[in-house]
Formats: sequence, C-alpha cells, structure tokens
Amino acid sequence: MTRIKRGVTAHRRHRDVVKAAKGFRRLRGRTFKASKNALMKAGMRAYTDRRNRKRTFRALWIARINAGCRPLGVNYSTLINGMTTRSIEVNRKMLSELAAKEPDAFKAVVEAATA
Repeated sequence: MTRIKRGVTAHRRHRDVVKAAKGFRRLRGRTFKASKNALMKAGMRAYTDRRNRKRTFRALWIARINAGCRPLGVNYSTLINGMTTRSIEVNRKMLSELAAKEPDAFKAVVEAATA
C-alpha cells in the first residue's frame, strides 16, 4: 500500500480553522490549537445563548408591561390574571410594544382586563 502524505490537506484544514477564528485575541486568533478550542467553545456558547435569548426577551417584555401598567394602578400579575379570566389573548411581546409605543391602546387592554 502506498504512503499518503497529508501535508496539503492538514495545512488547508489548519488554515480554515484559523481563518474562522479571525478577530479572536492573541493566540486564539493565530495558532491552530488555540483557535480550534476557541471555536469549539464559541459554538457551545452560541448554542446555549440562542436558547437563553428567548428567556431574556421574555423578561424584558414582562418588565415593560409591568412598567406600563403600574401608573394605571395595576401590577403585572393582576393584569395577566385578568386577561386570562376574560380570555383576552394578546401575547407578551405585543403587550410590551403597546405599552411602549401605544399607551392609549394599552390602557384600553388594561381596562378591559380589570373590568
């Protein structure tokens, strides 16, 4: 069996990994070994943060809704409970948009939920 020399293939693979780590600091952006580890960790963090983004946005929406309904004399949990019992189906994202940009429409929703 003939011998297969992998110099060209290995060099191309190393070059591609280091190229993918462009912008990383110090050895993480220059050497293959450090770049490979950095890319693996970056990939793991990207995966988990894609899921955490949903939590973060939900928390932001809830904070905006709560800030919008406090001046109207209602807190967040009372508002959501009222909406649930009266079958008002507006999701939190849209409620937060109403609270931030359309206060009159948000006030109408709050009054309908607490009536």
